[in-house]
Amino acid sequence: MTAQITVLAGDYIGPEIMAAGLKVLAAVSEGQNFDYQLHEMPFGGAGIDQAGDPLPAEALQTAQKSDAILLAAIGGPKWDGAPKTPEQGLLAIRKALNLFANIRPTEISPAMQKYSPIKNTEPVDFVIVRELTSGIYFGQPRETTSEYALDTMRYTNQEIERITRVAFDMAMKRRKHVTLVDKANVLDTSKLWRKIVAQIATEYPAVTYDTSYVDAASMKIIASPSQFDVILTENLFGDILSDEAAQITGSLGTIPSMSRGSNGPSLYEPIHGSAPDIAGQGIANPISMVKSVAMMLTHSFDRADLAKQISDAVDATVESGVVTPDLGGNATTDEMTSAIINHIKESRHSYEPDHV
Repeated sequence: MTAQITVLAGDYIGPEIMAAGLKVLAAVSEGQNFDYQLHEMPFGGAGIDQAGDPLPAEALQTAQKSDAILLAAIGGPKWDGAPKTPEQGLLAIRKALNLFANIRPTEISPAMQKYSPIKNTEPVDFVIVRELTSGIYFGQPRETTSEYALDTMRYTNQEIERITRVAFDMAMKRRKHVTLVDKANVLDTSKLWRKIVAQIATEYPAVTYDTSYVDAASMKIIASPSQFDVILTENLFGDILSDEAAQITGSLGTIPSMSRGSNGPSLYEPIHGSAPDIAGQGIANPISMVKSVAMMLTHSFDRADLAKQISDAVDATVESGVVTPDLGGNATTDEMTSAIINHIKESRHSYEPDHV
C-alpha cells in the first residue's frame, strides 16, 4: 500500500529544509519496499499568500485523508498584523485533527556531545509528552481590563487520561519510567493530574512512576538529565520545559517533534521557527527536518529500520565535520544533506530490511 504524506513546507527556511528532508526520504526509501506519494500544500504564510488563509480548506482536506503530515516552519515578519496569522493555521490544524499529544525527544548523541553545554558522562535520551490542546492556553474565561488580566487553567479527567496513556505506552517501548511534572503543592489542576495519573499508573506495573514539581524538574534537566525517560506534563509546563531541554542538545536546528491524536494522521515538524534572518542563504541546518522524517517513519509507518539508517547517517555526518554555521561549520544546507545521503548509501549494506 502506498503511504500518503501531506507536505506543508511553509515559510522562509521552511521550503529549504523540507526539500532536504524529502531528499533524504527518497534516498532511504530506495529499494526498501516503502512506497509513498507526496501531496504538497500551502500552509502558514504561504497559505495566506495563495489562498487568503493560513490553513486553506484544500490543505486541511488533504491532511485529513493522509497517513502522515510533514511540516517545516511557518510565520515571519511579512505577516505580522495580518487578520489571520500563520500561527493561527497551526492552532487550527491541531484542533481539526485533534492533535492533543506533543512528543519531543531530547537526545545527546556522542556526535552531538561536543556541542552540548551539558558535560554529562551518562547517556541523555528522554522524551517530553506534553498535553497540547487544553490547559491555560485554552481555558475560559480569559479577560483583560484596565485593572487586571485573567487566564483560566482547566483540565478534565478525560483530557488527562488520554495524554497519560500516550506517555505510559511510550515508556513501555523505552526504559519503562514515567515522571509526572506538575505544581501539585499549589495548583488544583496539578492535584487532579496526580490523582488521575496515579490511577492509570496501576495499569502499567512494569513502569516506574514518580513525580516532580516543575521548578525542581527544570533544574534536573540541566543538572542530571540522564535520570529521565518519559516526562509527562501539561501544556504550559511542557511548552517551557521542552524548549529548555532542546538547548542542552547543542542546537535547536537538530530537534524534531511529533503531534498526534487518538486516530488519524500525526504531524511531524522541527521545533524551531522559520528563521527569516537566514532564509535564502542556503545555510539552514536540515537535521531537524531530516529527523522529523525519521520520526514519521518510526511512528506512522513502523519503519524503525529506515529511521535508524537516517539517525546513523546524521551522526556520521556531524562527526565528519560537515555541518552548517549554527554548529560552527561552513557547510551549506545542500552539502550537509548530500553528506547524510552519502552515508545512508555507504552503510546500506550493513542493514537488512525488516519488511519484505
